[in-house]
Amino acid sequence: MYTFNPGPSAVYPAVRQYLTDAFDEGWLSVPHRGERFTGLVRQTVADLRAKLNIPQDYTVFFLSSATECWEVLTQSLTPTKSFHLYSGAFGEKWLDYARALRPASSGQAFGLDELPNVHTLPFTDDTDLVCLTQNETSNATQLRDGFILNVFNRLGNALLAIDATSSLGGIQLKYIKADIWFASVQKAFGLPAGLALMVLSPRAVARFRHLNERAHYNSLTAQYEKMLNWQTNYTPNVLGIYLLSRVLHDRAPIKAVHQHLQDRATKLYDFFESATQLSPLVQNPETRSTTVIGLQGPPALIDEVKRNALAQGMQLGNGYGTWKANSLRIANFPAIPDAAYEKLVQFFAKDFA
Repeated sequence: MYTFNPGPSAVYPAVRQYLTDAFDEGWLSVPHRGERFTGLVRQTVADLRAKLNIPQDYTVFFLSSATECWEVLTQSLTPTKSFHLYSGAFGEKWLDYARALRPASSGQAFGLDELPNVHTLPFTDDTDLVCLTQNETSNATQLRDGFILNVFNRLGNALLAIDATSSLGGIQLKYIKADIWFASVQKAFGLPAGLALMVLSPRAVARFRHLNERAHYNSLTAQYEKMLNWQTNYTPNVLGIYLLSRVLHDRAPIKAVHQHLQDRATKLYDFFESATQLSPLVQNPETRSTTVIGLQGPPALIDEVKRNALAQGMQLGNGYGTWKANSLRIANFPAIPDAAYEKLVQFFAKDFA
């Protein structure tokens, strides 16, 4: 069975062996304050920097999910309000979480094929955090580096936070163009759910240390103080960190991963634009995601495609939110082999051309 579900998505086949090794090597009961665990964290962070090109002066934290990251950023870096620019369901949910804690937070929606005018974004001088969803999993849109840089250049005192849940680990990101990047591992890292990464700039670290918010167990200040000694301030997902370390050790550098996924996405978009009954959900090539491909069509056809694909050993992702009935999603993540996409293309060419 090949799964193209965009999350939780396919895991690397090697995860089976990693799990066995974790059991045999005693990682499932290792003390999380001991030298063995701190050595694992130190090595994992070093591998993250090396394989993903994370700057040396950016700080890495481990959390449980991107959803927890939304909450932590509001608690620890948003004393007044945040501004959210979003095109889909997950960006809007981030705004909803922020408003629950900081009611003054606001947002602006934009369309699938649209790039908003950065110069007219309505955030004010008292905005603490500007929030973007770099790769919107729900509708297969993506904000490119140039757009993120343009937002960064007009921030003023605000920090720029980027939800990169379905792109971090799959495409090459310019970390210095934002203050906070975060993602869960169950997408482009090819791992089971239950672990997230947050990467913070020196400016973001200075800000949360100045604010010194300590009202929550997962406050950034508490996490930072423990990570100085390669620990977490709560009992961590040791297995998740171990699996991440193994995947990072075995995978290619992000430049090669990015190029492979970009080439594969280009071929898939070209195919679906010209050769099938379905068409790309996002019409503007400048706003299409590299790692999640959305296809649209009549609801009855969408159901037929998903049903027939499953019968032939391929699980396609459902549509989400506004696009649930008339779309499906195909993950383009590193853990899914080229052979899976060859079978997928043959399936569409034979049955839905």
